Formats: sequence, C-alpha cells, structure tokens
Amino acid sequence: MTTSYEPDFFDPLSTERLTNVICDAFEHQPLIPMVDELPRFSGSGLYAIYYRGESIAFYAPLKDYEIPVYVGQSVSNNSNTGKSVKSSTPLHERMTQHRTSISDTGLPIEEFHFRALRTPDIHANLGEKGLISAYQPVWNAILRGFGSNEQGSKTRQSAKSKWDTVHEGRKRTFGTAPHDPEKLVKEVEAHILERIAAYDDRPWRRTSTGMAGPAA
Repeated sequence: MTTSYEPDFFDPLSTERLTNVICDAFEHQPLIPMVDELPRFSGSGLYAIYYRGESIAFYAPLKDYEIPVYVGQSVSNNSNTGKSVKSSTPLHERMTQHRTSISDTGLPIEEFHFRALRTPDIHANLGEKGLISAYQPVWNAILRGFGSNEQGSKTRQSAKSKWDTVHEGRKRTFGTAPHDPEKLVKEVEAHILERIAAYDDRPWRRTSTGMAGPAA
C-alpha cells in the first residue's frame, strides 16, 4: 500500500538563504572607525554604519550589538544605462560622503564605524535589500533621508527629511520641516529596542551550542 509522499523543496538561491550568507560574510569584515580620513580602496559593493558610543542616548543601546544604523550600496555602473561611472572607487567615495554628512551635523564622528564588503554590481542591489530586511537599520526604517544626495535647484525647497529633522546641520537648503523631532526620537527608541529584542533570532548568528550574544 502506497502512502502519499512529497519531497522537500530546496532552493539554494532563495532570498532568505542568500541574505543569511551575505549577513554572515558581512559581520566577519573589520569594523573601521570613521573619525579619521578613510583609507582609500577600490571597488563597489555594500556597506553599513554602526554606532559605538554613549553620548547619543537613543543610539547608545546599539553599541554592544551587530546592528547597524544604516546600510547601503554603491555600484560602478549606472543602473539605468549600464554605463560605468568614471571613478574606480565608488564605495569609498560613498563612505566619504556619509562621513561628511555625519560630521556636518555635529554628531560625534569618533563614535561611528563602518563595515564594507565588495561585491559584483549585479549582486549589490539584492545584497542591500537583504541587509535592510535582516537588520532594519533605524536610518533606513525610521529616520529616512540620510543617504539622499543634495537636491537640485528646482527641488531645494522640498520638505526636510526625517533624518535632517533630528540631526540638523547638513549644508543643504530645505523647505519647512513637517516632522516632529520629539516624536521621531520616540519612534527611534522603540524601534531600536525591538531590534535588540529580536537579535538572537537571526539565523546566521546561531551556533551549535546556543545563540550568539552581543558584539564583543
């Protein structure tokens, strides 16, 4: 007598599996301080910014965890045209821009670090989506606008971003800020606590003897 049988389904290139691989590889990259001029390196790929200080109270809980405040990607090809950009160091240049953005607001740049992982352009977009989904960094999820470029002359009077509302000082021209900074800070605090509570659920951090703890 035969019984019903259905083989397991296995997709080695599933989004979840690839995300776990990317995050695991990412967390093995060195943590580079942003206080000094960044060492020059070539290539494109993925990056993440981390807070490792105590002076900003609503970010301080993150200092002991591998949870970035922001992730992004920088590629050597224009996604619309496929043409290569002139620079051979797009990832380095993007990190330099972010370092300037953080410094311009008066935030303590010595308390920020970054990780970078070079990848082929074709994998950068998927990798960025995976990092955002896995970590839900607070500058991607709540305080949006950090990674935006300076606006053109026709749009410089558009509303101030949520990031610039909480962290004022970038050398940009904005219109009226429609956001309540105190409300945004409360959202940031709640979001960070949620991410810390879910920290041990990340599959690439699990070990055979238990769950991985906070960052060393």
